[in-house]
Amino acid sequence: MTADHGNAPDSTPPTGGATGPPDSECEPRAALEALQAERLTALLRTLRDRNAFYDRKFSRAGVDVGRLRFFEDLAALPFTTKADLVADQEASPPWGTALTEPLDRYTRYNQTSSTTGRPLRWIDTPETWQWMLECWKAVYRAAGVTGRDRVFFPFSFGPFLGFWTGFDAATQIGAHAIPAGGMTSGQRLALISALAPTVMCCTPTYALRLLDVAREAGGRAALSDGPVRVIIVAGEPGGSIPATRQRIERGWGARVIDHHGLTEVGPISFECLQAPGYLHVNEREFIAEVVDPDTGEPAADGVRGELVITNLGRTASPVIRYRTRDLVVRTRERCACGRTLARLAGGVVARADDMVNVRGVNVYPAAVESVLRAIGPVVEYRCTVQAAGSLRGIFVEVEIEDAVDAAAVAALAASRLREALGLSVPVTPVAAGALPRFEMKARRFVVDRGTPPAGPGTPAGNPQSAASVRIGQEDS
Repeated sequence: MTADHGNAPDSTPPTGGATGPPDSECEPRAALEALQAERLTALLRTLRDRNAFYDRKFSRAGVDVGRLRFFEDLAALPFTTKADLVADQEASPPWGTALTEPLDRYTRYNQTSSTTGRPLRWIDTPETWQWMLECWKAVYRAAGVTGRDRVFFPFSFGPFLGFWTGFDAATQIGAHAIPAGGMTSGQRLALISALAPTVMCCTPTYALRLLDVAREAGGRAALSDGPVRVIIVAGEPGGSIPATRQRIERGWGARVIDHHGLTEVGPISFECLQAPGYLHVNEREFIAEVVDPDTGEPAADGVRGELVITNLGRTASPVIRYRTRDLVVRTRERCACGRTLARLAGGVVARADDMVNVRGVNVYPAAVESVLRAIGPVVEYRCTVQAAGSLRGIFVEVEIEDAVDAAAVAALAASRLREALGLSVPVTPVAAGALPRFEMKARRFVVDRGTPPAGPGTPAGNPQSAASVRIGQEDS
């Protein structure tokens, strides 16, 4: 039965609470892998002759899926890439051929928030949508969210998958789901004050943005003593970056729970309350491999590699051995919470396609964020990589809190970036409000391939130019 939270805005907010993981998430690894093998075998049999995309892919690879044994033959299945799926949709618009059911069975449409090229379109049947909701329920369960909670969604509810599934799953566990699309940040803060939600789902960037708006209005202290006790973040790596997490938790007086997923894959992983900084892969619903991003060969546990995912329950629009481009470090040691599911240490530590090489040094956006978020007076930043000309390098702009020595903070940021990256990074303070703000995925890391600026101490080019590429976490 759905809990009744009442209508009074000053009613005592629900507190939620964890009940511990279900036995199914704590079973021995051998039993879990046997379940995965059984489900993968059934999935491949379903796809044969019914999913044209995978029927062709397996045939071209010379794979007879009926003769495979798992997991010893898993590597015989070819990888799937985003480029494969985009090419298929371009050849057979608008949906492509990676569909297992007749078209009239599909009732949901979403698309990726790709910053380069055409977005990937993805559709679901009622059954596969419900499967994603079940995956989200695992996220809530691990975060201690129950039917007694009010869950706030400051999300635009556009075509991006984002928190659509989180919203529907919240209603199914009996929580009071509060939509906050189509509002300004100030209006959303007013709604938080009026309705006293106990949980919020958003990007790390937007959790910080709301803190900034509250600070500008003189109400930042009220948020730290407010009703929100858990903030579930996704869409960016910030939830597992300690400096970003700490800034959000201090400002809101709430626990940050990281979560990770992709539009074309589903809700893959979640953090538990007992082990911050680790993401559990929901292995009852996904097979997770980690491979060398250059060779495709398996990477050992504890070694950084690319996450490769097969989803086992999204049968109508599946992905098999999908190269996510997410770089992770896997461990399969039992967690303190009791779960035996594989974990990703540090969450998604980077994306393979986000890395840029500057004067022989590989630079990832998450490394820059980790440094700048640890400097308290830095309110917002933008990092521009000049990728052409003799001035190739990194240039950072920072907004700094009022009543703080901006030059000193910029010098500190430059010093710490040099230590972390091994590069000289000019840091320029800019006026309050000069840098863009983001509701969903932030694009703070800009690669500019146009004409470099006149001087090495200024940001590298115009980030709005056609030659610029914004880099950011792809999807949630």
